[in-house]
Amino acid sequence: LDLRVQYILREELQRVIDDFTAKAAAGLIMDVNTGEVLSMVSLPDFDPNHPGAVDPDHPEISIADRMFNRDTLGVYELGSIFKIFTVAMALDAGTSTLTSTYDATHDINIGRFTIGDYHGKHRVLNVPEILMYSSNIGAAKMAIAAGGQRQREFLARIGLLKAPKIEVSEAAAPHFPAKWREVNVMTIAFGHGISVTPLSFASAAAALVNGGILRQATLVKLPPDEAPPGQQVISPKTSEQMRKLMRLVVEHGTGTQAAAPGYVVGGKTGTAEKLAGRHYAEKKLLSSFVGIFPINDPKYLILTVVDEPHPNKQSHGYATAGWTVAPATSRIIQRMAPLLGIQPVDESSPEIQRALAIETLQGKRIEAY
Repeated sequence: LDLRVQYILREELQRVIDDFTAKAAAGLIMDVNTGEVLSMVSLPDFDPNHPGAVDPDHPEISIADRMFNRDTLGVYELGSIFKIFTVAMALDAGTSTLTSTYDATHDINIGRFTIGDYHGKHRVLNVPEILMYSSNIGAAKMAIAAGGQRQREFLARIGLLKAPKIEVSEAAAPHFPAKWREVNVMTIAFGHGISVTPLSFASAAAALVNGGILRQATLVKLPPDEAPPGQQVISPKTSEQMRKLMRLVVEHGTGTQAAAPGYVVGGKTGTAEKLAGRHYAEKKLLSSFVGIFPINDPKYLILTVVDEPHPNKQSHGYATAGWTVAPATSRIIQRMAPLLGIQPVDESSPEIQRALAIETLQGKRIEAY
């Protein structure tokens, strides 16, 4: 752990809790090429010098809640940030290409469920648009085209169907369906119906952008330029495509407020309704953002999760990820990058533009989210 980065992440997560009157928050920062965890924060937390002490300012928060590590023990339906796995699976398997289109004009009705889009475009969408606009309908149809068996095998391959391994004993196993029905295929495509730890998510997401190699997360600092062995889980070509798509989300999609000038950020938003009994509660949200920078040559991943944020005037009545944790990610990057020796660059330079250009969108007008 880097104590400088730990301080920044904790401060920014606490700010999100305070600004949005949230219940809790969690986050971690990882080197995408080695699996090293630079920072891991779970709030509310406790004073390690007095672990059993009650906070006089917040006596309503139990000791057990303060000592619960949300990064490794908490399992969550993370919502739309899961779409990066759906897209990567489909591209890597060849069941979709960047030019594939899916009709997101109408909601999907299956059994007692209705799958719709938040601020949907109500038209046919291509794959970049599905990720950029975060279309549940498009992701569900993409997953159905790939098939449930392929989806389950892919999620297992990237480590999301088992407990994460790291140098702490407190690591929880994921929750997922025993029987992988058609409705499960659809909802898992956009991050509902499967619950994973933030740590597991971060390791899997790192593999999508680092050239396709899944490495075990570690709290141990490794020798410089020494990456531990890993498993190739997607092709380098698919990984390159995912970097370009995640950049598009921050440039034109749901994650524009995560942009940090000069640091070429890519990422994905996720806003999930929480389960309340057997139903989802529209007012109880889990908002998350996964950010990677610089996305043209990835070095660090930042995952932030906030539990039950409430809207405020500054967010124009929204408590979604684009208004809560995406701006926090921008602030974290701008504060940590200079400490880690990453200098800002000209994001409009031809070299960076070429590295992140999506050929199928060249010359086309991109409709902003």
